[in-house]
Amino acid sequence: MTPNPRQSDLLEAVRVGGAITVEALAERFGVTLQTVRRDVKQLAEAGLVARFHGGVRLPGSTTENLAHRQREALNAEGKQRIARAIARAVPEGCSLLLNIGTTTEAVAREQLQHRGLRVITNNLNVAAILCDNPDCEVIVAGGVVRPRDRGVIGEAAVDFIRQFKVDIGLIGISGIEADGTLRDFDYREVTVARAIIAQSREVWLAADHVKFNRPAMVEVARFADLDRLYTDAAPPEPFPALLAEAGVQCEIA
Repeated sequence: MTPNPRQSDLLEAVRVGGAITVEALAERFGVTLQTVRRDVKQLAEAGLVARFHGGVRLPGSTTENLAHRQREALNAEGKQRIARAIARAVPEGCSLLLNIGTTTEAVAREQLQHRGLRVITNNLNVAAILCDNPDCEVIVAGGVVRPRDRGVIGEAAVDFIRQFKVDIGLIGISGIEADGTLRDFDYREVTVARAIIAQSREVWLAADHVKFNRPAMVEVARFADLDRLYTDAAPPEPFPALLAEAGVQCEIA
């Protein structure tokens, strides 16, 4: 599903609070309890929130991500703004490494008019999108294909990526915790992301605001490993200070 504006605000309230009662949501948005319950039911059926007696919380797993289609729908407008900002910043005639994620796929869609790109990716969705740009050379990493999102993972993919040194490594992430660590769910995916970071002259992170304070199991990197962060809203506390301390350029789309 694509959440309507009120449902998007409800998701943001749950993300910030972690858990919140139906009554508090109704008061906050000036609607009836029945309206909130209907919104919560739809969001829960889409896997975007979890219900408990009298309230709603984040799905909360640190071991398993949302399904690919659910992640595509979550804050799709914000991801598109991020993708457009990145597309404006990527120069023509450069080399890029792109990893797994719905935000990097949004970025790929905004690169269809770029000329002279060479893109290495472990994301089959990114590869399929960019194949529609005749002036973009696409190189796909070998390895195990993860069926749920067509990501290529594992040591074979890591070894393949280590052959290259690119201008920009563009990564998505599942969660950014309050200590400034970037985290994901599958350690096999994480090893590929770490290789992308190591083989990139600049590292750009594309992360919409939903990723802040979202837990995940495996550490990918820290803010100090980044050069730029592209997001769709001002990061909440304590992230501005952490980004400044790490010298990360934060771009709000």
